[in-house]
Amino acid sequence: MKTSHSPVAAASHESTASRAVQLTFVALLGVFVIGGVGFSHISAVHNASHDVRHANAFPCH
Repeated sequence: MKTSHSPVAAASHESTASRAVQLTFVALLGVFVIGGVGFSHISAVHNASHDVRHANAFPCH
């Protein structure tokens, strides 16, 4: 029997897997930026992130 594995379906599957990996990486990066930098005990790192939030008109208080 002949199975139909079209290149379009394979490309679509790879695209979906690639997108999932990218979204996972971006989510982890966001958690690091918010948690690791925003709540840092190093005042220079915390103040830098705080100043960037103000510069981008992002409410943080």
